[in-house]
Amino acid sequence: MCQPEALRAACLQAVAQVGLHAVGDRFHGFEPAQGHQTAGVTGVVLLAESHLAVHTWPELGVVTLDVFVCNLLADNAERAHTLLDSLVAGFEPQQQARQAIRRAIPDAAST
Repeated sequence: MCQPEALRAACLQAVAQVGLHAVGDRFHGFEPAQGHQTAGVTGVVLLAESHLAVHTWPELGVVTLDVFVCNLLADNAERAHTLLDSLVAGFEPQQQARQAIRRAIPDAAST
């Protein structure tokens, strides 16, 4: 998935499959670095629920994925985890590291 259009298609399909709502996207392929055959891609899918960002460095065998969802009107945490699982599986990593941050909106009544 190192071509911008292929990565875009995979991201949009994964977003739709988990029931999140894409409202826009932008994917950019970089020129190969000197001495490398492949180049990275940076992409973002704007979601009604927030965003998905992906950055690839094929010359290093590295991908970063960031799935951020708002849970104000509905709990989208499970959708976010499923989306991440789907995208990670598409890259078939030999190893991975994950971080999950649960962000909360301060209670408006207490401010």
